[in-house]
Amino acid sequence: MALPKNVGNGDSNIRMIAAAVIITISFFMPGVALQMLLTVIALVLLFTSWKRTCFAYIPLKIDTTKGD
Repeated sequence: MALPKNVGNGDSNIRMIAAAVIITISFFMPGVALQMLLTVIALVLLFTSWKRTCFAYIPLKIDTTKGD
């Protein structure tokens, strides 16, 4: 089953920037568990940006690719 592409260019860029900021912030967190949580969130953002598919957008029928 092919996943629908529902993440547009602007949305993808915002996700990449947010992931970079979250990774940077995670380096300054005191607890390892919090660092790992932030890293996982950043990796999810990077993955959805790279694949252009957001799993949360599918049931909500959100598509930010219009106009790209």
